[in-house]
Amino acid sequence: MLLFAAIFCFIIPVFANTDYNIVRVGITDNNFQNVLKKEIAVYGTSECEICDKATKKVIVQVPANTDIYVYNSSTGLDVVFNGNGYKLRDTVIICPQGVLGVRGLLRKGAPALYHGAFEIVQNDSRSGFYLVNIVEIQEYLKGVVPNEMPVRFGLEALKAQAVAARNYVLTPRTQAYKEFQVVDSVASQVYFGANTEDDLATRAVMETDGIVALYNNELILALYSSTAGGYTESYSNAFSDPNTKAFPSQDKPFLRAVPDKSDFKPLDEEEKAKEFYENKIPSFDVDSPYYRWSKEWGNKELEEVLTKTLETQSKTGFVQPEFKKGDEIGKIKDIKVMYRGKSGKAIRVEILTSKGCYKISKELVIRRVFQKDGVSLPSANVVFEKTLDNYGNVKTITAYGGGFGHGVGMSQFGAGYMSTKLHQPYYNILRHYYSGINLGTMPINIGGEEVKQTFWAPIGRAHIVVTDNTAPRIAVMINGKNHEFPIYKTVFQKEYKIDISRFIEDGENTIVFYPPALGRSAKVYVELVEKYADANEDD
Repeated sequence: MLLFAAIFCFIIPVFANTDYNIVRVGITDNNFQNVLKKEIAVYGTSECEICDKATKKVIVQVPANTDIYVYNSSTGLDVVFNGNGYKLRDTVIICPQGVLGVRGLLRKGAPALYHGAFEIVQNDSRSGFYLVNIVEIQEYLKGVVPNEMPVRFGLEALKAQAVAARNYVLTPRTQAYKEFQVVDSVASQVYFGANTEDDLATRAVMETDGIVALYNNELILALYSSTAGGYTESYSNAFSDPNTKAFPSQDKPFLRAVPDKSDFKPLDEEEKAKEFYENKIPSFDVDSPYYRWSKEWGNKELEEVLTKTLETQSKTGFVQPEFKKGDEIGKIKDIKVMYRGKSGKAIRVEILTSKGCYKISKELVIRRVFQKDGVSLPSANVVFEKTLDNYGNVKTITAYGGGFGHGVGMSQFGAGYMSTKLHQPYYNILRHYYSGINLGTMPINIGGEEVKQTFWAPIGRAHIVVTDNTAPRIAVMINGKNHEFPIYKTVFQKEYKIDISRFIEDGENTIVFYPPALGRSAKVYVELVEKYADANEDD
């Protein structure tokens, strides 16, 4: 009974799925592609339990390292181990004293192992099922940070990555599946589980515990990419609206174009972009192997490439006019970037041929149109140069560019440079790449129940920030001691801050927000106070 009670303590948040400290991750295959499965074998490194999600009951205990086979059928899930079979709708498997594995699944060449629980849930049509890892966010981040960023980038860069990754899983740009928040691949962010954890990356996760990046008291969409090329781009110039597909999309003020150095001028004119990307101008991204790159095509080669890619990318709606199967591209006359962002990123490219003029919009589509040897351009920070033969016909096209990825938000190589070369703390790195942010805990509404938060304060200073509020005072417990603070916020104030620095310790802290009296409510969070100085190479 005591064992089952302990099990239920974990099962309840798994079933409820209302705790922001719990993450649901869809696990893909060895190629990081397919998330829908027909059959699978999972196991626990110690004794585990099979639970029926519908009844919230533990069905059976399974010995350590015993394969649990799950097969899909139109009438539910067939769950089999050691010859014993069970018919279930959705299944939860937990391993309280160990970790869970998937037979035959590898991550970084090693068996994939996971903290938390597995939920095996059928899709609505019952044509297959998803393997969902339900895991506490800190354990999830330990499996993300060393796989998204090289640990050689240093502790402070890894901390910046931890905060960005925490934000991303809490507020992903899109959620393709209702059964889980993110997948474990680059389609969301790379998560390889417990067998790929690293001590320094784990320290970075722990020393940013509970901390998120905020703008106007709300979590930001913390996009990041490998290499910005020295100048990040605004969100609206790189992404379409996920709902309407409109492009350019609506601006996000915290994801604005940011140069690595204040003397970098906007690169939205052709000659400025050409000078910047055809030269290795020093910036925070200079150590990246993709800082500067070039690709060259012969005219016939590029015509063959465009015949394939324009047809494929026309399906996105960002190629005009549509290029259909069987259409002829004709002879290439010219390639021009008609519109650039401040980073010089190509926003719209025109391909002029003897058969017509094709307009390609959006950075990812542009990258996929101009493939070389079957591989898309590293980024859309690109300028095109052509050479002509003796008759004035295009002989070759060369693309000169910089960066790898979409280039919006934090540049990972730039963060590494700021950490190891400029010795900047993680909060300065984040403030460089995300405009106008502050750092704090997850904003919460306190009403009928008390809410507990843990957070790491790097210099032992913090404020309670009260936003939406009907209560005249707020009662809290900070590191085991009770306090009550009056609130003097007027209806004209957006927020009210309470300095709690004298109760805060360097490192890990715990705060409990008690429900306001008389049915009142408040929206609150803890804001960190950090030392801040502009990053520069002389630091």
